[in-house]
Amino acid sequence: MHVLTSPVGALTENYLQEALPTTQGPIIYINARFSPSQALINAIHALEDEQGLRKGGQLVAFRSTRKRSREELTSSIGANELDEWSDDILEISHLPDLFQLNHLALAQDFQLLTQGKQSAPLPHHCTLIGDPEKLFIHPSAKLYASTFNVNEGPIYIDENSEVMEGCHVRGPFSLSSHATLKMGAKIYGATSIGPHCKVGGEVGNSILLGYSNKGHDGYMGNSIIGEWCNLGADTNTSNLKNNYSEIKTWSYAKDEYTNSGLTFCGLMMGDYSKCGINTMFNTGTTVGVNANIYGGDFPSKFIPSFSWGSPDGFVEYQIEAAFDTAEKVCARRKVSFDEKKRSILGHIFSITQKYRGKK
Repeated sequence: MHVLTSPVGALTENYLQEALPTTQGPIIYINARFSPSQALINAIHALEDEQGLRKGGQLVAFRSTRKRSREELTSSIGANELDEWSDDILEISHLPDLFQLNHLALAQDFQLLTQGKQSAPLPHHCTLIGDPEKLFIHPSAKLYASTFNVNEGPIYIDENSEVMEGCHVRGPFSLSSHATLKMGAKIYGATSIGPHCKVGGEVGNSILLGYSNKGHDGYMGNSIIGEWCNLGADTNTSNLKNNYSEIKTWSYAKDEYTNSGLTFCGLMMGDYSKCGINTMFNTGTTVGVNANIYGGDFPSKFIPSFSWGSPDGFVEYQIEAAFDTAEKVCARRKVSFDEKKRSILGHIFSITQKYRGKK
């Protein structure tokens, strides 16, 4: 919406579609796995009807006069309708790509979001290290007695966000609207904190989506946290094995652990999942949707959706109990836990049944 100045919809899995907007009339379909540069945005604007772009066999964008199904877009559009995009482009092929490429995405987004805008001044009790042009502060943001280092990348502080006293932030970094850095937080780039999140402790090269909290001390690195998650006090994530060997992660596509090709990989946690105080996550841990984890030892590296338990064992998180908790959590932020959310989570509960009980 921001770059194309037109209504934006989503074409996704059927069980998600009801909760997401669609568009009418001539449509430009854009593959969400690609992060657009300005050059690509210009090329998408220039597309004619029934013309598109591809990159290495993948559809990048396609302009159509009618609605297309996902199957049509992935299988039936002919090569004569697509031009090859030869320039570099950020492509998300695997989940860890999100944090691995985040430094590039943050730099792109900083240029896009600050173009033609003037930053609010840095408060006198804060310290900037580096070029002032690489720091943007929304006028409604609140910053108190903290340091901001932009030598390794830009820092973007969005509207109605707050950086409490004693925080140390290194770019590239983004703090979204209504998000909070708790007192004494230590943030290393490349890190993105989504809207309405509360974050404390030590965080590096991680992404938190909206309404999630890591509000207390503890380390989290090379991690991705979904929406409506909560990490208990002193939760820690390991992101490097003691022998520096390649990390294996759970593959839903193959139903097994596979080599990730990574030396650094922390926690990947799905929406609505939570863990108790002093939880320890091993390198490359995958937690599904709506899991509830507690206990002071290392749990399994794969915790299926709707699991409840500790390293001593997990049972199925009963769906109505999960809904009850989700409703209370949303109400605390004055957000409705509606039937669309229930339907989506109900579908996930069903399709992940086969994983519960696996080690």
